[in-house]
Amino acid sequence: MMLVIRTQFQENYAAHQGFNGEYRWKMKGGSEYKVKNVPLNIDHAAVVEMAAVEHDNEYTKETIVDWSIEADDYLSWFEKSQLEYEGAIVAPEPILDYNELNEAVTC
Repeated sequence: MMLVIRTQFQENYAAHQGFNGEYRWKMKGGSEYKVKNVPLNIDHAAVVEMAAVEHDNEYTKETIVDWSIEADDYLSWFEKSQLEYEGAIVAPEPILDYNELNEAVTC
């Protein structure tokens, strides 16, 4: 099983003219971060926090909108569409490894 974290990416279009404190956020899609090797008997919400995929600055921001537990062969809609139209996944979703995340937090 894997944990899938879905995000929304936004870009501040006001920043293109030189940032003056104004914000005009435009939705720009998002990602589905796949966290592999997640044990089933742990607090999955804590793993979402540990992944630290969110960011927020005056130019861009990415926020978590949802997460779920999926089968190891899970493909996002974006990956499925690549297979259908391109015959291969040329731009896979980001993959994180729970063991590496856990190691970084405990060090």
